Amino acid sequence: MNFSNTLIYWYLQTKRELPWRKTRDPYLVWLSEIILQQTRVSQGMSYYLAFSTVFPTVEDLANAEESKVLKMWQGLGYYSRARNLHFTAKYISNELSGKFPTSYKELIKLKGIGDYTASAISSICFNESAAVVDGNVYRVLARVFKIETPINSTKGIKEFKSLAQTLIDAKNPGVYNQAIMDFGALQCKPKSPNCFECPMSSNCIAFEKKLVKDFPVKEKKLKVKRKYFNFLVFVTNQHTTIFEKRKGRGIWQGLYQFPLLETNGEVHAEDLVNLPDFQAIVPTNAQLHLFNHNLIIHKLSHQHLFTKFWIIKVDHHDSATTQWDSLEQFPTSVLIANFMKEYNLKFN
Repeated sequence: MNFSNTLIYWYLQTKRELPWRKTRDPYLVWLSEIILQQTRVSQGMSYYLAFSTVFPTVEDLANAEESKVLKMWQGLGYYSRARNLHFTAKYISNELSGKFPTSYKELIKLKGIGDYTASAISSICFNESAAVVDGNVYRVLARVFKIETPINSTKGIKEFKSLAQTLIDAKNPGVYNQAIMDFGALQCKPKSPNCFECPMSSNCIAFEKKLVKDFPVKEKKLKVKRKYFNFLVFVTNQHTTIFEKRKGRGIWQGLYQFPLLETNGEVHAEDLVNLPDFQAIVPTNAQLHLFNHNLIIHKLSHQHLFTKFWIIKVDHHDSATTQWDSLEQFPTSVLIANFMKEYNLKFN
């Protein structure tokens, strides 16, 4: 079997018509790759179309306010991608005169661009023989060649990259890379792969040995952390609230939120009002009630957030300077955005 020829033939017969495949503009290819990290095509499509319309060039993205970029990114998660996207756009625009590097070696130096993205851009846009390795590629190679090395181990990362590089079609690296990614997404799926109509089945060792469901192999993940969040939602007689930009580093850096009290576990009203941080911000004459009686569980890759939203009604608060009807203008997390929708539906 000629691995690359089989893949490319399959791809040319079944490939999806996607807007970023109609261009070799490195900016647009880069934009699509960053959006599609940790994101399904069906979800990422609208974001790509919005970004490429509002910011058609790297200079347009570079000149945008970070808050606007984060607002447009809202709902995709992993907000560091958006911050790195904006940072690198400014670097390319200001330091490289708006011109993208043309090689893997130079692309990978840019913030937010790792091995996979550098390989994708250099192969698709500049015909460089650099093999992509993402979740789809890991899965295909692990099954076809029955590779038992964990894909999330240092050894596995090197082994799969080396194998991928030996398999790439040097004459058509961009087409090959898109072919193997599509093959993993559409044919060699994580669950219920279509093995009986697969062009690789006669040479797939995992299929031959009826072990497809066992590959790829992963090392056990670290235990997911549990955090308990209590958001204080102030509502004044002037229809204002406290909505503040999150400080410090972290996944929600630069996003806006209501004042947050993090506790070691779930707390009830009688526990909350005795916390010094609560007393420091909430007047003694405030009316307090819990918006959601069941904890809202917001799952992230590395932590689960158990959240309560506390409505605090006060006549006036010096820090409540944001009009409630202006909150949608600010970039925020999906957790906060979903609460605001429910609150508005309930009380408006």
